[in-house]
Amino acid sequence: MSKKLYVGNLPYQTTEDDLSQSFGAHGQVTSASIITDKFSGRSKGFGFVEMSSDEDAQKAIDALNGTDFGGRNIVVNEARPPRERE
Repeated sequence: MSKKLYVGNLPYQTTEDDLSQSFGAHGQVTSASIITDKFSGRSKGFGFVEMSSDEDAQKAIDALNGTDFGGRNIVVNEARPPRERE
């Protein structure tokens, strides 16, 4: 089963291909997405990467969390479901 990871503190110019390539070195990437502002279209500085297995996801977390990515130290952890809005 695939596992979704949250990737935070990304440089604003990061592309989905950049994420796929970086995470692909640690396992099979199912999908990668950068979250953008719906009005400006600019990156919000975070995204999600879906890995094909729990093992690949853990390898990516261990290898990439806190590392330099384009001049910024990125945060990588297991994605949590969105909270309910009131």
